[in-house]
Amino acid sequence: MQNSKQRYTTLPMIENFIAIIAGIALLVWSADRFVHGAAATAQHLNVSPLVIGLVIMGFGTSAPELMVSSLAALEGSPGIGIGNAIGSNIANIALVLGTTALILPITVRSALLRREFPILLVVTAVCGLMLLDYSLDRLDGAILFCSLLLLMGWLIMNGSESTPDDTLAPEVSEEIPQGVTLKSALLWTFTGLVLLLLSSRLIVWAAVEIAYAFEISELIIGLTIIAIGTSLPELAASITAARKQEHDMAIGNIIGSNLFNILGVLALPGLIDPSPIDNLVLTRDYTTMAGLTVLLFLMATLFKSDKRSIGRVEGVILLSCFTGYMALLYQQTL
Repeated sequence: MQNSKQRYTTLPMIENFIAIIAGIALLVWSADRFVHGAAATAQHLNVSPLVIGLVIMGFGTSAPELMVSSLAALEGSPGIGIGNAIGSNIANIALVLGTTALILPITVRSALLRREFPILLVVTAVCGLMLLDYSLDRLDGAILFCSLLLLMGWLIMNGSESTPDDTLAPEVSEEIPQGVTLKSALLWTFTGLVLLLLSSRLIVWAAVEIAYAFEISELIIGLTIIAIGTSLPELAASITAARKQEHDMAIGNIIGSNLFNILGVLALPGLIDPSPIDNLVLTRDYTTMAGLTVLLFLMATLFKSDKRSIGRVEGVILLSCFTGYMALLYQQTL
């Protein structure tokens, strides 16, 4: 028994933490390179800038969650994928958007993004209904994944038909890589995808080891370390957009990522490894995610003028919610 404990309190345990930190760093960099290559490739194919922003960049910022969730489910750890999906949405709203709002107040001006908000609310509500039976099976996964395909079709149609004067269009155009050859774009897309796969595999392995060593559920690991780590691309993208005065890009990253997380990331554990879920997933984690989604909707839509919608006061509120949620997880884990 003593030897078993020593295994996780000396060098091997340190190696697991180093592995997960290195994996997250590589995951963030490879996600950025994947988005860079995919966006440049789409531009060579004359895809609309709005479609690139809404679909390709939205999918790209959720690529870390998709990779980690699918690999975790394949290795028999669906709790990591479920925690990653819900935890990432909580981190996106409370941590990422809260931090961004503290740096620069954000105003939602794009008509297209205003249409996405109700969709996010509906998708969040449907997700809650699916979890009411405390299980995530293949039917749930299939419904979520088919809904993702429908959402992507809707985004492509609206992105192609939206008027050029939509405030999101010029902001997206600013973010699309310029002067990248098709060969380089394809190379970066492939390289980013391969490194996403390798870094996700490293993270899942280290996370399972840490969960086992500390006798913490895989769900908690997914909700905390992995959720925050895989949300770093959204944090970097939103802060960069805010500093460039690209308000709609800053919040559009969050809305798009959260939609992809629920419909894509959460679908994968159900499709690959159906399993019952802890009752706390519904009563604690989903409730927190749904509450923050409603709060974000109210913050972004209550003010219709050009005055700030999500300012520093709102940023403090969101960050306080995130801190409180993390404290709750810590207390319940102890």
